[in-house]
Amino acid sequence: MVGPIDTSVPHPARRYNYLLGGKDNFAADRASGDQLIEWFPTVRTSAIENRRFLQRVVRFLAGECGIRQFLDIGTGLPTADNTHQVAQAVAPESRVVYVDNDPMVMVHARALLTSTPEGATSYLEDDLRHPARIMRRTELHNTLDMEQPVALMLVAVLHFVPGDGAATPIVRRLIDGLAPGSYVVITGSTYDFSPPDVKAGYLELRDSGKIDIWSRGKAEFEEMIDGLELLEPGMVPVAEWRPNSGDEPPPARDVSMYAIVARKP
Repeated sequence: MVGPIDTSVPHPARRYNYLLGGKDNFAADRASGDQLIEWFPTVRTSAIENRRFLQRVVRFLAGECGIRQFLDIGTGLPTADNTHQVAQAVAPESRVVYVDNDPMVMVHARALLTSTPEGATSYLEDDLRHPARIMRRTELHNTLDMEQPVALMLVAVLHFVPGDGAATPIVRRLIDGLAPGSYVVITGSTYDFSPPDVKAGYLELRDSGKIDIWSRGKAEFEEMIDGLELLEPGMVPVAEWRPNSGDEPPPARDVSMYAIVARKP
């Protein structure tokens, strides 16, 4: 589906791994990450809080909502407590399909993302920008029963789809392929919590092509989930979505990512 690994060009999955303190990255990824930190000093906080949200929401969906199937698009490199590990710790029979477009992610995933005997874990090398193709893939249907509820995970991936309104039809196409009772989980970069000078600086970097993150406002995220039932506490910064007892979420301006969990009626 995609080309070979190019270690000279930074890749979002490997840069994210670097920001989380991982070792599966190259010099270009680290340089890109350091540049982001220089521009946005709290970007590492954002990455960490986003990862913590993923673990909380998977535990919630498997434990409280009874979800046993997960479609995780934009997987990223495996770290601790990946989607299948959290879900299968709650319900060993959980089935998970990971999708990413980086060959390096695929190599690591196939080696490390092993399932419980009761459940199943598989990996698709494909691109979020081709939702219809993803939903047709035989490997997807071999692992997940798409006639039954699925949790669609779009965590920290939509901001790599550039353009106002460009991500919405992708999300809507994926939602169309889900059975009633399915859940949609989205996190995405936003400038809604940023001070005016920070927002202006981000827009200048984006419009000059120096940054590959396309932040969105609340209204655009609302369009993505139109017709779905938004779960409490609504669309909030990732650190404020059902935090663990005793946690003190960092200020929204230090995270600048929305969290959305919605149910398809």
